[in-house]
Amino acid sequence: MQLSYQHVFAPGTDPSAPPLLLLHGTGGDENDLLALGGQLSPGSALLRPRGDVSERGAPRFFRRFAEGVFDLEDVRARTHALADFIAAAAAHYGFDASLLTAVGFSNGANIAASLLQLRPESLAATVLFRAMVVIDEPAAPGSLTGKRVLLANGTQDPIIPNDHPARLAALFRAGGADVTLQTTEAGHGLTRADLDAAQAFLTRL
Repeated sequence: MQLSYQHVFAPGTDPSAPPLLLLHGTGGDENDLLALGGQLSPGSALLRPRGDVSERGAPRFFRRFAEGVFDLEDVRARTHALADFIAAAAAHYGFDASLLTAVGFSNGANIAASLLQLRPESLAATVLFRAMVVIDEPAAPGSLTGKRVLLANGTQDPIIPNDHPARLAALFRAGGADVTLQTTEAGHGLTRADLDAAQAFLTRL
């Protein structure tokens, strides 16, 4: 299967560290979360795709009509495409896909959430920084059993409605996921508290 996304893969140096899928936010690229991935889980293999949708030149992982208004048909298609890419990349680079943990920010967190809902076999765990409800459907019963999710959101985020983190957690828990909600007094940008919570979460995996 062709590796369809522009991406960078860095092999791991610690066999006990889970491979990470790093998913950038709108306007980012495959290099945005490199330092973050290394900080959160030293020694992990890092798979870093670039979103293949352009919004006025800004890379994204799926289309939207306006802030918070998504093209759900495109979301579903792009989610399946990313899942297929992950499977192909695991075979090509030789990392253990059953241990893959996504670390996503904003738009990257949203497509990671969609992967859990639509293609749960793609991920073992997820760290979702500033995710919101995109596909407002519960995960299939039992589909997320054994999977762990960290939702890290800010109470003063101007982009994400305050009820979305709890709603998204409920959608995951419907599938049996173990969900941790981390809320900080912050906006859309990341804080030290977010990074500490993510590092602790990854250490416990």
